[in-house]
Amino acid sequence: MIDAKIVLHSIGPNDVELMTWILMYPRFIHSEFMTHRDFSRNASSSRAIPVKRSIELVERNMAIPLVFRKNKAGMQAGEALEDQDAARELWIEAGKKAIEYARQMADMEIHKQYANRILEPYSHIAVVVSSTRWANFLALRHHGQAQPEIAALAELMWELSKASTPQRLEKGQWHLPLVSDEEKAEAMAHPLPSGVGNPDEVAAYEAIWMPLIKKSTARCARVSYLNHEGKKPTEEEDFALYDRLLASQPLHASPPEHPARAESDPELKSGNFHGWTQYRKLIKGEYITEFTGPLDEKSTS
Repeated sequence: MIDAKIVLHSIGPNDVELMTWILMYPRFIHSEFMTHRDFSRNASSSRAIPVKRSIELVERNMAIPLVFRKNKAGMQAGEALEDQDAARELWIEAGKKAIEYARQMADMEIHKQYANRILEPYSHIAVVVSSTRWANFLALRHHGQAQPEIAALAELMWELSKASTPQRLEKGQWHLPLVSDEEKAEAMAHPLPSGVGNPDEVAAYEAIWMPLIKKSTARCARVSYLNHEGKKPTEEEDFALYDRLLASQPLHASPPEHPARAESDPELKSGNFHGWTQYRKLIKGEYITEFTGPLDEKSTS
């Protein structure tokens, strides 16, 4: 299964576009996707998903290469094998063996961060990704020399992006993935305070936008648990997850990379975004500059 959905597509007053997607693709191409450094990402985690759930997902929809090609020197494979069915069956048998061993590990009460690793070549991964720059990814991956699975993903994203119309935001309004238009309706009338240093304006602005920023951050983080489909989280659950992410030390600071504030300056650089202020960069302590030793020595033993 290779799937892509545009969650939110915004354009600021500087005409810089910001897009957030939810993607689903075979985990065996994830390392290639991770090489693109313009992207902010959160992905379903082998350390978070219960082994039983991981096994169910592989049994229901095993990740299988789109086409099996002959071996040859270099990164690009050769021509397609004549007997695709035999290659496919061999792959599926290997996946069944992986399921068997993962189940045995679970029965031994071995932690999911180990048992789930055996399933990874046959698993799909869910990814929330946001960026202001997509051209480099598309040029490299929507290409005949790319691995077929990531080429198919890039082609789908290219076609969907061409058909998408961004929502225009004013300076100070926020790009908030996974927050509904109904939830944002009142806040959209409150852009950035006009009076510099006016504490009442600043307080009113933060009071109306911050709950939505927290919701967006928490909902982007939930991809680690494959929890975007099914049960809708309550507001209390969103706020509690936000607090867990940003109250611990060190901070879990990748989910707050997705919300971003619209700006006027197209040359603005904030994190890996251009023309937008990334919420992560407004959080004190989001980036560790000094390491003096582990906080919990027991965790390193």
